[in-house]
Amino acid sequence: MDDPAFDTETDLQTQSILLAAANHDTTALRNLLRNSSANVQDTETGFTPLHAAIAACGPDQNDTNKVNGHTNEDAGGATEEQEQNIDGAIRTMKLLFENGAIWNDLDSNGETPGCIAHRLGLKELYELCVDAGVRAEMLLSRMEEYQLLGDADSDEDEDGEDEVEETGGEEDKMEQVAGGVETLDLCQEDAQGDESTENPKYLASNLTFNRNRLLDDAGNAVMMEWETTLMRTSTELLVPKVGLRVLNVGHGMGIIDGIFQDKKPEAHHIIEAHPAVVNHMKEQGWDKKPGVVIHEGRWQDIVPGLIEKGELFDAIYFDTFAEEYKALREFFTEYVIGLLDPAGGSNGEGGKFGFFNGMGADRQIVYDVYNKIVEFDLFEAGFDTEWKTIPVPNLDEQGEWEGVRRKYWVLDEYKLPTCTFIG
Repeated sequence: MDDPAFDTETDLQTQSILLAAANHDTTALRNLLRNSSANVQDTETGFTPLHAAIAACGPDQNDTNKVNGHTNEDAGGATEEQEQNIDGAIRTMKLLFENGAIWNDLDSNGETPGCIAHRLGLKELYELCVDAGVRAEMLLSRMEEYQLLGDADSDEDEDGEDEVEETGGEEDKMEQVAGGVETLDLCQEDAQGDESTENPKYLASNLTFNRNRLLDDAGNAVMMEWETTLMRTSTELLVPKVGLRVLNVGHGMGIIDGIFQDKKPEAHHIIEAHPAVVNHMKEQGWDKKPGVVIHEGRWQDIVPGLIEKGELFDAIYFDTFAEEYKALREFFTEYVIGLLDPAGGSNGEGGKFGFFNGMGADRQIVYDVYNKIVEFDLFEAGFDTEWKTIPVPNLDEQGEWEGVRRKYWVLDEYKLPTCTFIG
């Protein structure tokens, strides 16, 4: 049986931490965190200390400026107070992140601390959350690579179990530095923890084709017609003239492949993993279109063979469904260098690589975090990336999500990437 006295003491400790964070009292907060966690949460609001520190910078309920409990009509005084408040929040947030605060914990309204900062227009505080998210995700990604190396080494060590325990201890330390382990494992049009969007289940699912969308049997949108504007713009950047060699990974509804065909490509290779999509392609006569070569299967199984044959392309586009970000990263890190012609062939501008940038697009801060991560990973892999911002209309008003299980896009702007080899 739980000890009521202990529960009360714990609750008081939590409230003291939240109050210190809201007051931006770093001295008191530092003392409290010596014996507690930076990730405590209020039982009613779900606020963590990060939520509290940021929310304290917002306007009061009456939208008036108050100083020491009295309304202050002097806009200059209010501005100075707001600046001091934000400076205090910055110091508080940095202290919390140093003590392992999780950047993407959700409150009872489903908002992360960064969501609150974005909603309130607190740009400096929002960028702190984004940067913390980037650090956490990248460190945990590197930690995963470190674990794989450690596992390989331990196979040759007689004391493998002891090594695993030591690695686990190091992992705990890295998780604290990363700002917690509550990462969002988001990918292109994928939902965390949703078994229906796991790759094997998706490939075995039945698909529904209609005029403006492609759905799996769980009601998840695989592709939708509203993406046409994005793919048309991407095509203009990837394939600036006719007669080039193109590769598309993931046919779906055939939107970008149809636009590629308008460019009369010299060669047009398409990799598609879902049997139903392949059958639909053949029913539409894609296997008889000029220059088209259809590769049936997962790109992981097909791409090595293309490289072995020496196939080169002037433009490559990647848009798969039910795969994690690490699949995209593996593709441009390990394989694009063997597929993309650095001279661009008849292009003359150098080969270009693009992808559907839908990672974490159901929440602004996650989208911004992943944009920074993917740009860094692309640079590390030897690519220079140019971004084009494209406005996205209100898809709710247009009824795009009717009959769709989950909205995979809720943002006002799309960041379109075009990548070329550095130098």
